[in-house]
Amino acid sequence: MLWRQSRKAQTGGMVSLIVFGVVAIIIGVIIAFVVVSTVNNANLLESNRITKTVTNERNAFINSTGYSLAQVDSTHTGYLMVRATNATSGALITAANYSLSTAGLLTNDSTVAWPNVTINYTYVVLTPEEISTDKVSGNFTDGVDNVSAKIPTIFLIAAIILILSVLAILVAAWQRLKLGGTFSSGI
Repeated sequence: MLWRQSRKAQTGGMVSLIVFGVVAIIIGVIIAFVVVSTVNNANLLESNRITKTVTNERNAFINSTGYSLAQVDSTHTGYLMVRATNATSGALITAANYSLSTAGLLTNDSTVAWPNVTINYTYVVLTPEEISTDKVSGNFTDGVDNVSAKIPTIFLIAAIILILSVLAILVAAWQRLKLGGTFSSGI
């Protein structure tokens, strides 16, 4: 009787361990997402940002294809045009004629194209902490994508372990009941 109880406890323990492991991983990932997104979205890391100014960037152009600013970088944000001047005539190009995206792409908003422009603009340099949290957040997203692609495999392995455990219990029960031995009649 003692052997039967310990065997049952082993199988129940294995299933419980698999379920507990999967639940623990899910809870851990959720907690990590909450912590990283809270730190990232709380604007706690923006206090040490530096604003830089670029003056007289030459050989820029304003046309429909767009001009990427020289200081475009993944560690920069908040691009703001201060002044655009036609380098040929020295005339100021008004803001209604162009737009500057948050990614630092200068495009034309009018029908006139300016092939030779001198521009002045500002941008904000992200702090190392902001860059790190952005990378961690990106890695979490990539990691979840990778894990979610593997979930069917994980469930398949868990199902195989469960089936083998059930088979082991059945074989043990079959041996214990001696259901395959010789049959003797009482005649």
